[in-house]
Amino acid sequence: MPKPTAIQISKSRRVLVIPWDDGHRSEYPFDGLRAACPCASCRGGHENMGAPPDPNVFSLTPMQTYELLGADLVGSYALQLLWHDGHKYGIYSWEYLRGLCPCEECRLKQTPK
Repeated sequence: MPKPTAIQISKSRRVLVIPWDDGHRSEYPFDGLRAACPCASCRGGHENMGAPPDPNVFSLTPMQTYELLGADLVGSYALQLLWHDGHKYGIYSWEYLRGLCPCEECRLKQTPK
């Protein structure tokens, strides 16, 4: 599993940028990232935590605008994101984030054949 080489929050572009150690670069728009929060509360209960988010999460019109205030490392496997609304419960593992990458190359890999 690839690992991030850096974590960058671009507030002006409203994206979380992650360059990966395999040379790939992911840019996650804040609104889609917040909509894909993996915590039990956002997923609708503990029984839904393993379910993948809507594959169109980055192309849907957001219900509201979210601002990312910060990101803290969780061990060597994940990020905990802090949002302007006080939400901070989602633990975004590297595997989850990489699978969520909204770039065209990754979306084509995710599309069922």
